[in-house]
Amino acid sequence: MIRVGQSVDIHPLKPGRDLVLGGVKIDHETGLDGHSDADVLVHAIAESILGALALGDLGTHFPDTDSRYKGISSLKLLAHTVDLAAHTGYRLVNLDATILAERPKMAPHIPIMRENIARVLSCDVSQVSIKATRGEKLGFVGRQEGIAAVCVCLLEDRR
Repeated sequence: MIRVGQSVDIHPLKPGRDLVLGGVKIDHETGLDGHSDADVLVHAIAESILGALALGDLGTHFPDTDSRYKGISSLKLLAHTVDLAAHTGYRLVNLDATILAERPKMAPHIPIMRENIARVLSCDVSQVSIKATRGEKLGFVGRQEGIAAVCVCLLEDRR
């Protein structure tokens, strides 16, 4: 059996915060606001896995009312999600994610993002596709008010 999951995550940009995407700290004048490190890319990936398994959303598993998750690396949240998937007998076939950000340029950082995520997912980097696109000055992305990420994943039953 196979399962498909998809997710969208959005966070506002805020001065004084680090910009972390795919576990990579990117030099930028603003960062993403949120309870954890607010890594929208990793959040979208983790939530697509939870969705494929019908296990709810990130807020169910990691509520922003729980101080244990304040400032936590989203890669740790993804690792916990991978454990949940493993306990159900499912394993990642592949994922395809897109970052929506006007600035900064993502292309130089994508190879390291892919490696970080593949490491946490215990899969080959060829199973992790990450792309980026701009808002072309349209909407909250184009006005540089926030960054979004979307992801679709395919899981297969390994039992």
